[in-house]
Amino acid sequence: MKEIDWSKLSFGYMKTDYNVRCYYRDGQWGELELCSEETLNIHMAATCLHYGQEAFEGLKAYRGKDGKIRVFRPQANAERLQSTCRGILMPELSTEKFCEAVRMVVKANERFIPPYESGASLYIRPLLIGTGAQVGVHPASEYLFVIFVTPVGPYFKGGFATNPYVIIREFDRAAPLGTGTFKVGGNYAASLRANKMAHDAGYASEFYLDAKEKKYIDECGAANFFGIKDNTYVTPLSSSILPSITNRSLMQLAEDMGMKVERRPIPEEELATFEEAGACGTAAVISPIERIDDLENHKSYVIAKDGKPGAISEKLYNKLRAIQYGDEADPYGWVMIVE
Repeated sequence: MKEIDWSKLSFGYMKTDYNVRCYYRDGQWGELELCSEETLNIHMAATCLHYGQEAFEGLKAYRGKDGKIRVFRPQANAERLQSTCRGILMPELSTEKFCEAVRMVVKANERFIPPYESGASLYIRPLLIGTGAQVGVHPASEYLFVIFVTPVGPYFKGGFATNPYVIIREFDRAAPLGTGTFKVGGNYAASLRANKMAHDAGYASEFYLDAKEKKYIDECGAANFFGIKDNTYVTPLSSSILPSITNRSLMQLAEDMGMKVERRPIPEEELATFEEAGACGTAAVISPIERIDDLENHKSYVIAKDGKPGAISEKLYNKLRAIQYGDEADPYGWVMIVE
């Protein structure tokens, strides 16, 4: 793959050799199939197109210094997809079949896994859609599970550097008791206008408060929020936040570093008390927050006073990345090695 400049990859789509597919028909899942076609042939009345019966996941594969290929926490992604399936009435794919599909697609596209220390990785996108034709608002009888992969560079061009965020109250990403805890496309469609507003105003992303009262912190764009103060890792507890696998991992690492971990509602005004803060997710791992502006109330919560990532955030970031790349031992059993 000498023709790819790994250091200049964007976080976008690049054609690779194969994807993996599996069909649900007659009440059961079929066998995994390797496919080289990039497009899907689905019925125009498919429930994914009309009623949002669609779920997806995101995870990554990394090439280590030892040449081994590691996938980070695929079991957790399988479990989250199963939770989404229960939420929008789609058939669950077993953890074993999910991990087998991940292993198959990564192995089939091994030549697209960026080299160690290139700053790039192989992004893995599982997708589950309702393909059965349905005009009434009901679950489909047939489904398609697909996994494709693409090599990607850093989500934010600056890499591990602080970014500014802006509170936007005009739009909600998800509502309490809605689909916020599930990884469905509708939540992301609902965020597009707010995200564009933030980008047009010069911010890295939008910052959401809770949809019900507009008092508590919800999410940073498509990522979970965490704040650090008094040797405590604080992250929101909300019924409309997607449970981030990266955030769960960081909580575990913080606890093992001797920090206290709190999951609780965080009122907006508490932003003024954090020594460090970040947005976390699969794409960027951690995006440290420089400041969060509240333009409506003419406030700016400046978190990174010197404009640089905080020491604890950097330590957490480096620790998690070291496990993902195999530079440090994985005592948690998070990594799946593809051979």
